[in-house]
Amino acid sequence: MSNSVLVRENGPFVVKGDIVVEDADGSRLFEGNEAYLCRCGHSKNKPFCDGEHKRCSFVDDARFKDEKGEALESEESSGLIITARNNAMLIAKGPMTIQSEGGSSSTTRNKAALCRCGFSKNKPFCDASHKTR
Repeated sequence: MSNSVLVRENGPFVVKGDIVVEDADGSRLFEGNEAYLCRCGHSKNKPFCDGEHKRCSFVDDARFKDEKGEALESEESSGLIITARNNAMLIAKGPMTIQSEGGSSSTTRNKAALCRCGFSKNKPFCDASHKTR
């Protein structure tokens, strides 16, 4: 199964594939085939989405440009490990396709720092805006 990160307009990341989500200490929070991860920064169940993006009026059209796209490493039995850094970004490691919900934006990466505070000017990627909040 290939790994994908769908960037939903005004909503969460929908991650599919062979997924492990862990905290900054390496403790597993989730292991499975589909996870919804917060990107508005307001979830009460971080790093997972709890629908708070609807109440806080999070707005992002999910379109992006990626100057760092790369050829994927072997996808056969390669999982995607997502680490939620404390008060910072999500670090995704493993072959993945990152795509906007409507398909207008797409890239492939083997590693990505994904914004989960909602303030990055380069969404869905982290630009360290969380440090100024």
